[in-house]
Amino acid sequence: MSLPRIAIDAMGGDEGVRVMVEGAALARRSHDNFKFLLVGDQAQIEAALEAHPGMRDASEILHCDDVISGDEQPSKAIRRAKTTSMGLAVNAVKAGAAGAAVSAGNTGALMAMSKIALRTMPGIDRPALAAILPTLEPHDVVMLDLGANTEADARNLVQYAVMGAAYSRIVTGFEKPKVRLLNIGTEEIKGTGALRDAAALLTQACARDEGGLALDFDGFVESDKINRGETHVVVTDGFSGNIALKAIEGSARFVTDLLKHAFASSIRSKVGFLVSRPATELLRHHLDPNNHNGAVFLGLNGVVVKSHGSATAKGVANAVTVAARLLEDKLTQRIAYDLSELGEAAFKKNGSGSPDSAGEAAA
Repeated sequence: MSLPRIAIDAMGGDEGVRVMVEGAALARRSHDNFKFLLVGDQAQIEAALEAHPGMRDASEILHCDDVISGDEQPSKAIRRAKTTSMGLAVNAVKAGAAGAAVSAGNTGALMAMSKIALRTMPGIDRPALAAILPTLEPHDVVMLDLGANTEADARNLVQYAVMGAAYSRIVTGFEKPKVRLLNIGTEEIKGTGALRDAAALLTQACARDEGGLALDFDGFVESDKINRGETHVVVTDGFSGNIALKAIEGSARFVTDLLKHAFASSIRSKVGFLVSRPATELLRHHLDPNNHNGAVFLGLNGVVVKSHGSATAKGVANAVTVAARLLEDKLTQRIAYDLSELGEAAFKKNGSGSPDSAGEAAA
């Protein structure tokens, strides 16, 4: 199947052009129909392409030597959207020159540029950042929001649930993914007013005989159960989601470092490492963030994927593959259809026509 080109911000990330081009080339080895618009310094890109001759016929270079730094404020970055590699990659999606954009650069700047250039979809108030996390089960879990918005009301959380479920159907294959709201407990009385109101709205929307959502709302989940595989989608605000994500990543690094120290502590431990090496290698592979790299800005009129700044070529390849898969499976169209099924009626509570009134009253 022929796919639209994927615009690559070749200057983003800790390693820059070399890793971004190598990652794109690695992705193309498994998917020879991928085509790219490589945005960045032409001389550096051409030098990187020397190591990947098969990429030349599949790539076009858009020269740009202006780069958004990792610590640049989004409010300043957006003023250079038309001159930077990140901004030009996103604008290529807006102009139809590419179907999706991938960047490993400044997350806040990428979010701001993407929102301004592509705008949010009808029915979405705020886009959300979603990522795939490993679980103990064969399927992964989709989690959002992971930092695009620090606060979320009940309406936002319901929209996140719809978007997360649409994304989950693509990556997990489940027709009605199980969705839960992140909370401090699983009891119905726990949590903020926004959480309880969102739970009531999702329960009501899923229970409708006709036009019910293509998801299975299953109440609340606590943070220690995110990776257990008991749910397919975890929904929260960006503040809590970012804290939870970094806690999970930190715990993974702690476990791997602890094992390294334990196995190096004595001769007996080193022998034990050799015996248990197949199991430890499986653990290392499962916890490697490069295998799940590629967070997605959901709710925009276009596909934008954020690669981790420290991602290896393998991680970049995974992010590129995520972008291609979302194009192939028509993510934005799926979200639009599900939103039409939800309808404004789902936000009315106790006869109120204001979507936000329930959350404000319960606060």
